[in-house]
Amino acid sequence: MKETSFIEQNKGKWGRFEKLYESKSNDPEELSDLYMDITDDLSYAQTFYKRRTVRVYLNQLGQKVYTGVHKQKGESFKKFFTVWKTSLPLEIYRSRKNLLFALVLFFVYATIGALTTHYDPFFLNDVTGQGYAEMTIENINNGDPLGVYADDRQMDMFLRIATNNLRVAFLTFFFGFFFTIGSHILLFSNSVMVGSFQYFFATKGVLLTSFLGIWIHGAFEISAIVLAAGAGITAGNGMLFPGSYTRTQALQLSTKRGLKIMLSLVPFIIVAGFLESFVTANYKELPDWSKWALILLSFGIILFYYVFYPMYVARKHPELLEKEEVAGFQSKTTFNFSKIRTIGEIVADSFRLYRKLFGRFTRINILIVFPIIAAVVFWQDINHYDLQQTEYWYDWASQLEFMMGYCFINGQDFIVFGIWTFIFAMLFTSVFWSVKTMHEEQFSWRSFFKYMKKRFLSIWLGNFFLCFLVLALPWYFLLLGLAVFPLFYLNAATMGLDDEKFYVRFNRGFKYSSKQYGNGMLAMVIITLLVFMAAQPIALFLSNHISFTDEPLLPDLLDMVAGFVKRIAMIYADDYMIWPNAFRQLVYIIFIIMVIPILVLMMSFGYYNELEKNEAKGLRKTFEKFGKRSRSKETDFD
Repeated sequence: MKETSFIEQNKGKWGRFEKLYESKSNDPEELSDLYMDITDDLSYAQTFYKRRTVRVYLNQLGQKVYTGVHKQKGESFKKFFTVWKTSLPLEIYRSRKNLLFALVLFFVYATIGALTTHYDPFFLNDVTGQGYAEMTIENINNGDPLGVYADDRQMDMFLRIATNNLRVAFLTFFFGFFFTIGSHILLFSNSVMVGSFQYFFATKGVLLTSFLGIWIHGAFEISAIVLAAGAGITAGNGMLFPGSYTRTQALQLSTKRGLKIMLSLVPFIIVAGFLESFVTANYKELPDWSKWALILLSFGIILFYYVFYPMYVARKHPELLEKEEVAGFQSKTTFNFSKIRTIGEIVADSFRLYRKLFGRFTRINILIVFPIIAAVVFWQDINHYDLQQTEYWYDWASQLEFMMGYCFINGQDFIVFGIWTFIFAMLFTSVFWSVKTMHEEQFSWRSFFKYMKKRFLSIWLGNFFLCFLVLALPWYFLLLGLAVFPLFYLNAATMGLDDEKFYVRFNRGFKYSSKQYGNGMLAMVIITLLVFMAAQPIALFLSNHISFTDEPLLPDLLDMVAGFVKRIAMIYADDYMIWPNAFRQLVYIIFIIMVIPILVLMMSFGYYNELEKNEAKGLRKTFEKFGKRSRSKETDFD
């Protein structure tokens, strides 16, 4: 039958199906019959009209129904309120001992700060710095004890304070993973500062004035720090005290519980920053009764939501209190690459596959790629030895320029830049090989090197365009490059995963990338945001250094450790800045090796998405299973 006759004969049926599918009130039985007819028509078109538009049309029509049936139901906005109403209070109640423990520690540490200040009046200089203490004394003498909060640029002050408080709270929480020690250290330093500061005001006879000014915002701010420490202790205790669970299960449970508590503090921290910037800054104009009202109201909200309401919810829902959401023994994870995924499913499955293949590609990257990177970076440190003896405004930005050579200062930088394109190709190759051999239980170096010999240069070529743009463009042009990056997004994946000949894969790479342009751009944005968020604890975006000084405005974890390395190196070496910079580079190398595979896996799923849309292998498998049922369970089409 000619294609025109085939279309003319069936177009009414197809149009009827589309109308029924889009309609909310339809006849399921008629819709089911029409779907069966369309699958038959698709099989016929795939046999006789392989390169015609009608096959593509019927394939998309069938896929639309298939993905619609198997699409997970979205969460309603009501879920958000359910979390705050029931789920979160239960997690707070389960963690009540850790939160109470953090509160007791706060009072103990604050008492230590007050007693130390009593016996050593100069202790405040060690806690807050000589300049801050002298400024406070001057303000007290001028009749404005809290003059430090006076600032005409209140919006700038709000953004700065809120950002800093969020940073301190999140660091207090995240440091709890280091066997809870980090949370104790940060809670100790903040509590001692509060106790020392308040006792210092008491010795100057302005305790009540300082209390009514500081605790307007301090009720939320200090409470958030204490609760963040409790959340960090909760998270860390999963590793220390697993109980009847495995350590992995206990860590999953405690991390989820601690993170929920930590995220609940964000609104209170932001409100505290607002109060400090717009209310505490004008404390002299406010009557005392309004200050007392704000302080008592703030403490009342904290006590209600983190003490009394969790007790009420726990008594009201005892059946939920005993329910622990812990992953049990799971069956072997399988992935169907013949399934068309949404961008959200691609991201979720990429992390799942990352966990499954982590040991496979990490073994290659640690034993082969890491030594190569270390050698190249060491060579670059010698090349730019004089430039490595300082701290830069943004350390991570400057160090990556030197490490990868895209500072282009001399000829060696161009050579190193070229080497890094091969390094990235190696990282991509290790992941693509892991995907291709994921069903093989035994790791095989022979298999990897055979794959590498066959595919490495083509993967390098497919990845070169994207790699060149990312590395060669200045960082301030990268946002503009987002419009171009998706055009090369799937080139490397097609080269590494497709089994066709080289020239076919090369053409397909550009073709698939252009067809996946929207998803490619969205994927690049998502991975950029994920990398940005994951990097904050070790390379805070706002952790830039003030000009002509070595101290960052907002130090992150890496700043703290690198600062410790610097102080040790100052004792033993003249060129001491080489060592903290080398430590930073080591952290950046590990971060690159750990994060790049996530992007590569997202590319892999994007490639399989486009392959399925063009060849419909998964849909044909579905046709083969259609109507077949297991006697014990439903057939798994995924």
